[in-house]
Amino acid sequence: MLTSAQLPPSAGTGHRSLRDRTSRAVRAEVGAVGMRLFLAQGFEKTTVDQIAAAAGLSRTSFFRYFATKEDVVLGSLEELGHRVLQALVARPPQEPVWQALRRAFDVVLLEVAAMGDEGLRQARMLDDTPSLKMSQLGKQLTWQSLLLPEVARRIGVTGETLDPRPRALVAAGLACLNAAVDSWNASKGVSDLPRLLDQAMSALTE
Repeated sequence: MLTSAQLPPSAGTGHRSLRDRTSRAVRAEVGAVGMRLFLAQGFEKTTVDQIAAAAGLSRTSFFRYFATKEDVVLGSLEELGHRVLQALVARPPQEPVWQALRRAFDVVLLEVAAMGDEGLRQARMLDDTPSLKMSQLGKQLTWQSLLLPEVARRIGVTGETLDPRPRALVAAGLACLNAAVDSWNASKGVSDLPRLLDQAMSALTE
């Protein structure tokens, strides 16, 4: 396997871009290997050494791409949070902020739908693994920081303020998203996830 460390050194921007693309490709491959092992034998029973060996890497090389074993499962959450923010910013300026948040969360719903059965299996694994669940909630705190300024702007809160409304709105929106996914997981994927999210978010406006 050709890793970014094996590429010839170059000061050119094009070569740096090639190294970046190669690094992302290797990371994606290692992540896919790790997920197959997690789903086959369980998260807790799968070791970093097993993932590295199955991917054709050393243990040291594994940690070039993932800081922890949890990041194999949750490493894409940061990028997904930025996509949610982009979707929120793109919503019509006159749209009520709660509705704009709901529509921005469609990014997450589409991601889950694209994963098919694996998305449900991952949701079940998260629910069954306390360490993963805690890591997921921790990473979602970064989503709050990302979404907070745009939510504040939409409701007219500017500058440094003690106004709790933007933070409350973002936290409540994410709680609704998590509740919907939990219910979807409990239904074994039978329930419609978008409808569950609509129900969860509507409950706070009744």
